[in-house]
Amino acid sequence: MIKVLTIVGARPQLIKAAAISRAIRNKFQDDIEEVMLHTGQHYDENMSSIFFDELSIPKPTVNLNVGSMSHGMQTAKMLEGIELALQEYKPNVLLIYGDTNSTCAGALAAIKLHIPIVHIEAGLRSFNKNMPEEVNRITADHMSTLLFSPSDSGLVNLQKEGFNIQATAPFSPDNPGIYKCGDIMYDNSMYFSSLAEGKAQIKEEKKLKENDYILATIHRPSNTDHPNKLEQIFEAFLELANQGNIILMPLHPRTVSAMERNLSTQFNKRIKDCDHIELLPPASFLEIIDLEKDAKLLITDSGGMQKEAFFFKKPCIVLRNETEWIELVHNGNAILTGPDRKKIIDAYNTFQKTESFTYPNFYGDGKAAEFICSEIIQQL
Repeated sequence: MIKVLTIVGARPQLIKAAAISRAIRNKFQDDIEEVMLHTGQHYDENMSSIFFDELSIPKPTVNLNVGSMSHGMQTAKMLEGIELALQEYKPNVLLIYGDTNSTCAGALAAIKLHIPIVHIEAGLRSFNKNMPEEVNRITADHMSTLLFSPSDSGLVNLQKEGFNIQATAPFSPDNPGIYKCGDIMYDNSMYFSSLAEGKAQIKEEKKLKENDYILATIHRPSNTDHPNKLEQIFEAFLELANQGNIILMPLHPRTVSAMERNLSTQFNKRIKDCDHIELLPPASFLEIIDLEKDAKLLITDSGGMQKEAFFFKKPCIVLRNETEWIELVHNGNAILTGPDRKKIIDAYNTFQKTESFTYPNFYGDGKAAEFICSEIIQQL
């Protein structure tokens, strides 16, 4: 029996963890014991609780309740708490996801205790080290023993950084195993698609059918914390709404705060008075899936939603200047606009003129979690 300590700390990681936890429960319960540690990095703990219940993720054995603070203080508190948990539970493996401060802190704590690290979503790069996430994911990759990349581009990135993608066992941080496993979020999207049906009540309330609306989300500090950028984004939304587009916008708590802080009273009134813009409370994962499935277009700065748009065959405008999922841009499924009103409108017009899109098999067969669990058992 292999004991795995899983680190989660933010909403996307809770969702990703659901795929692995489900695979362990359904196929590997005699081989893998999972202990979950929640760092509490996500500052809205009520939101986190919703996801544990809705996605049937085991309640965390350990919760560090770190909360929101500066990157340095947050990472330091996590490092201290994770180290104590590793010493107490003595796992054979540390499992980390993605690119948050929780990911980085987990890797730092484990490697110094000589505990093998498994990094899911390895090899993703935005090539922008001003993003904390970029620093976290690079750091985690270079400390891991098994690296699971969701895409071919991830393998290419690792190879460029000096990783031997043909490495053979025995694996270690100096000779890590590199895999293309597919995307666990594709696993989740396939699994939860039918369960999500009817979860977004706003569609029934507004009598919205497929392709009747645009789904939009903003949450990244690089967009929300800069008044001019936030205003540019909402100017584009207002312009699209004035063209007759209905825009549904579940609001992250940080976005609500940023709108109040960084937009004028008059500008906020323009948004709230616009009949075609619906500002909604935070949505659960299943509600988001339900909204994505019927939207005609997604506009987002979320990495996860870029892929979900692809999974559900929807075009996506990305409110960033770079993306880890570059294959979506190269294939014409996503357009990078940054927080630029004109570029957002131009991207919308481009998609409106596009007669059809192609959807190659970039992200596997929906069985990434099973593959990851099998390799953990075999290699560690």
